Amino acid sequence: MDSIFLTYQTEISFTAGLIIFMLFLRLALKTAAKKVGKREDINIGRINLMFKYINVLVVFIAAFLLLLIWGVEASRLALVFSSVFAVLGVGLFAIWSILSNITSGVILFFSFPYKIGDKIQIHDKDFPIEAIIEDIRAFQLHLRTADGELITYPNNLILQKPVSLKKKNPLNDDGADAV
Repeated sequence: MDSIFLTYQTEISFTAGLIIFMLFLRLALKTAAKKVGKREDINIGRINLMFKYINVLVVFIAAFLLLLIWGVEASRLALVFSSVFAVLGVGLFAIWSILSNITSGVILFFSFPYKIGDKIQIHDKDFPIEAIIEDIRAFQLHLRTADGELITYPNNLILQKPVSLKKKNPLNDDGADAV
């Protein structure tokens, strides 16, 4: 047992250091997301979704670095990762809209000026919508119209269409006047 530890002492030390570093990185990213969420008064569900994305990112980076630490050649590692991404790219091409909506969900988390409870109008030539935001999810917004109809609106479309605030939710009011 001692000979195994002595043989791989450097790799074990780097692995332990990497694990500690990745835990601190994860904590720092989650703290930053939580601060942005609190500052922008973002729903806790959306913050928890960001936490999931952060976890996936940290695990991916950790796996890549662990493979390098334990002696996998960078050229072979690049070949494996490029092959995996090529297969994923071809496989996911058919469902590009899902990836687009997930990416849009991340963008909405950091920059969407409207909050749950706000009444918005989406200026779409073919299908104009005036509704209250009920929920903001990873793939779509849940909007409730005046006549009670529930509309799920894809995140990628909300970034492409002009949107105006009709009435701010008083619970979200930060001192600014409602439009």
